[in-house]
Amino acid sequence: MKRWLIGLVLTSLLIGCGPDSKVFHLQGRLRNINIADFMIYSPDGGIVGVDTIKVRDGRFSYDKELRNEATFVIIFPNYSEQVVFAEPGEKVEIKGDATHLKEMTIKGTDLNEDLTKLRQRINGLTPPEIPPVIVEYIKEHPKSLVSKYLLDKYFILSSQPDYQEAYRLVTLMLKEDPDNGKLRKQKQQLEGLRKTQLQGTLPDFSVTDTKGTKITKAQLNGKVNVISTWASWNYPSTEIQHRLQKLHKKHSDLFLLSICLDGDKNECQRRVKRDSLNWSVVCDGKMFETPIVTQLGMLTVPSVIVTNDKGSIIKRNLNLNEIESEIEKFLK
Repeated sequence: MKRWLIGLVLTSLLIGCGPDSKVFHLQGRLRNINIADFMIYSPDGGIVGVDTIKVRDGRFSYDKELRNEATFVIIFPNYSEQVVFAEPGEKVEIKGDATHLKEMTIKGTDLNEDLTKLRQRINGLTPPEIPPVIVEYIKEHPKSLVSKYLLDKYFILSSQPDYQEAYRLVTLMLKEDPDNGKLRKQKQQLEGLRKTQLQGTLPDFSVTDTKGTKITKAQLNGKVNVISTWASWNYPSTEIQHRLQKLHKKHSDLFLLSICLDGDKNECQRRVKRDSLNWSVVCDGKMFETPIVTQLGMLTVPSVIVTNDKGSIIKRNLNLNEIESEIEKFLK
């Protein structure tokens, strides 16, 4: 009887630790860093909210049970980001130097090794030389999760987005992967985004904020106007709100409109009160189905649109490192 029980336990352990395990394991070692905390989140649902990765003596590890492959984003103390593609039961290892994060390597799965090779290739290119290389990769790998990430990073979420090219590429990707619901939705959203290219003007809109005040396009009458999306579960977006708050206190001619993509309106209200966001915040609990989000093509969180006093779009998709300096340029 004892032998039978021992055998059963050993079999269970082997199954739990074998290739069928759903746990994704991330580990790493960075030189020139001792103790730190990295933030990690997932834009496609692999992680709910934001987690923390503890770094000790430059080493770190992170485990997450997954049902499907997912995209993880690691945020370093200097607010730079690194994407890692997570797959159930797989292991990935990061190595590099904390003072040269662009040169880090990520090994363990084909997706991460592909991205590492591509990143190493474009590190030596000038900005105008990069988009053709990205297009070439997407055409060769239309079903890859890497291609989806590259499409977003270089053609949609860039501060100089090219929505026409993004629309062309997502159409190509859908031909190869017609059952991909996320791509179908993105194609629909790009229809709206193509109407809000840089130097274009915002479409008319009318929304009601959390205080019951009606906000229209005509009320965006600051010298500079910033519309942004945020959610309590997305660290970069909430930090952008803090940066905008600093600018708002400094510049009275800055108009802010924030759209909270939380599904829980009460949680949104708590965050607005806690963080003293004393400008108009919209939250209807419909998340990405919020009408103004669809209208303006703000299909990600965070997403940022900056307009001048005439309503012309002058910047899009500013990140944490850009948000203050870029907006300051227009307020001087």
